[in-house]
Amino acid sequence: MLSLKKWSSDLLGLLFPNLCNACGAALLLQENLICTKCFYDLPFTDYHLHAENRVAKQLWGRLPIHAAMAMLYFRKATKVQNLMHNLKYNGKTDVGITLGKLMGDRLKTGAKYTGIDLIIPVPLHEQKFRKRGYNQSSFIAEGVASAMEIPFSEDTLIRCVATDSQTKKSRYTRYENMKSVFKVSDASAIMDKHVLLIDDVITTGATLEACANELLERGAAKVSIAALAFAE
Repeated sequence: MLSLKKWSSDLLGLLFPNLCNACGAALLLQENLICTKCFYDLPFTDYHLHAENRVAKQLWGRLPIHAAMAMLYFRKATKVQNLMHNLKYNGKTDVGITLGKLMGDRLKTGAKYTGIDLIIPVPLHEQKFRKRGYNQSSFIAEGVASAMEIPFSEDTLIRCVATDSQTKKSRYTRYENMKSVFKVSDASAIMDKHVLLIDDVITTGATLEACANELLERGAAKVSIAALAFAE
């Protein structure tokens, strides 16, 4: 019976191989989502341990943020980009949860990330949500919330205006485009609370700036930011 189960498992592995989401190599039996080599090669920033990191400095003078970090460096044509692509476009939502848990474990060792009351992901507009079928940042937030044992909410902050791709726009244009894009649906949920805002990749920070400003204006006591990756 055991040999039959092993044969069935081996056959399924041949027909539908379980591949690493970072490099595409076949995973070993004890590996899950990311192979061991790729996991240990991940370019961690350790920004959660340093208040004056590059993400935080990028936001200085733009809003009164409590703390800001990104867990990984993001560069094109790298394993981190592969992970982000699989999470965002290929339905590999487990990647978001797994990396979110990893980020949550790291945040627990950062002095600036204590006393967080609520975790909120950067929301997608309903139109994009319907097209993609999910919000990748929500799965990251779910992983962080699980590791830190803090509640998270997907519907407290909503995106009420659809915007075009911001990738090729200047920082000023991005900022102008993001004004009044986000709204708090229930101010009582964030009133006088320390909110941790979760995103996948930070580029200029314009989206996070718009989200954080709305949260602060509607009564949040503090807003901190955490993202999986930082585009250098």
